[in-house]
Amino acid sequence: MHFLLAKPLVEELKKTLSKEVETLKSIHKKTPKLAVVLVGNNPASVIYTNKKGEMAKSLGIEHETVVLSENPSPKEVKNTIQKLNIDNSVDAILIQRPLPRHFPEEDVLYWIDPRKDVDAFHPEQVGRLSLGLPCFKPCTPQGILELLHYYQFQPAYKLACVVGRSSIVGKPMAQLLLQENATVIQCHSKTLNLEAMTSQADLLIVAAGLKGLITADHVKKDAIVVDVGIHREGKRKISGDVCFDEVSKKALAITPVPGGVGPMTIMMLMKNTIQAAKLHI
Repeated sequence: MHFLLAKPLVEELKKTLSKEVETLKSIHKKTPKLAVVLVGNNPASVIYTNKKGEMAKSLGIEHETVVLSENPSPKEVKNTIQKLNIDNSVDAILIQRPLPRHFPEEDVLYWIDPRKDVDAFHPEQVGRLSLGLPCFKPCTPQGILELLHYYQFQPAYKLACVVGRSSIVGKPMAQLLLQENATVIQCHSKTLNLEAMTSQADLLIVAAGLKGLITADHVKKDAIVVDVGIHREGKRKISGDVCFDEVSKKALAITPVPGGVGPMTIMMLMKNTIQAAKLHI
């Protein structure tokens, strides 16, 4: 049984990305800069934003958090982002989600300049990904692929099942797996007889947002299992979409929660930020 821990790969990526930043600085006189727009003071959002800032700083990337009030109007936030879009010192922009409920997500997706959209949410980025054209890769799905490659579990020729259909993880994950020559089954919380689908998979990626959805009965023996879910129980305990204790006894490899997918998401954000800076040389 293999635990797909992010830590060793994160340490390797830190060295690689730090060197890329140093090269940009020394040869092109360019320091990558990431701007995060934070609306309100949601505790989880503040923690995630701080983590991104700390990682950026450790790599030599400039980081700015633009903090807005608890209940700004969509127009106020849009104007803030437009200023960042035209700021030549800013290479990468992301909006820390969740946003207040009255924000129209179908409009928000268009606010960030696609050349600075390191979360890869803009419809142009989504379309380019679907067509297999050069683009920023969504951070969590790309982080999962890099983790699998690091541990030498290649998706090619495997039957992969993705549980989840969000625009952040599920849909782009399926696209990237197809590009890796996997055969893909896509399921979700409304899939009838989910167990019949997931138990076929050599590679099972779970991003449904439902605690403990996947049990040992859902998993093929010696499957590779990636758990994207994260659920907090009290102040300390964190669990995922997969019942780790029972599934880990059946799987060939599994990501722990925490310590698996989460750190890779932040590293891919840093990688995209550096890529964005290169586009602006």
